[in-house]
Amino acid sequence: MLSFLRRRPNPNRLRQQFLERFTGRTLIVHEGFPPEWLEELLKQPGGGGHFRLDVRQINVRKPSPIEWFVREHVLPLGLPLPLLVRVSPPELRVRHLRRGNHAVHPSEIQWFLEELDTRAHATLRVTDTGFTAEPGIPVSDNEAKSMLDHLGL
Repeated sequence: MLSFLRRRPNPNRLRQQFLERFTGRTLIVHEGFPPEWLEELLKQPGGGGHFRLDVRQINVRKPSPIEWFVREHVLPLGLPLPLLVRVSPPELRVRHLRRGNHAVHPSEIQWFLEELDTRAHATLRVTDTGFTAEPGIPVSDNEAKSMLDHLGL
């Protein structure tokens, strides 16, 4: 088929399909994991429940709803990977999982989820036509404050 005749994906339909499928879930957007990181994540309570998407595998020609969402709305935020995304409309909260040059330990993800409403690096608000991005805490701030408070530090 001639490429100019190919139908472009309908963004409203992709947004609707994405929200129907992933509302109430958390995503981990990554470009590969350090050795043993995934194994450690799966040992954590709820660690296997995060939907993981490797951005190196995104289908550019015919994206699935999640691939479209990540490519069009998450990656343009410019945050370091991996990212934790909680899909809970009307707001989707995004937090990167890096400290320095390394991914945080998977045991910290639960702490990040606990404080995500107040300590996200970005918020994507669902609108009638897509998502509106709002900045959050500075990219350099990635301590799990609730964990530190719990430990009395």
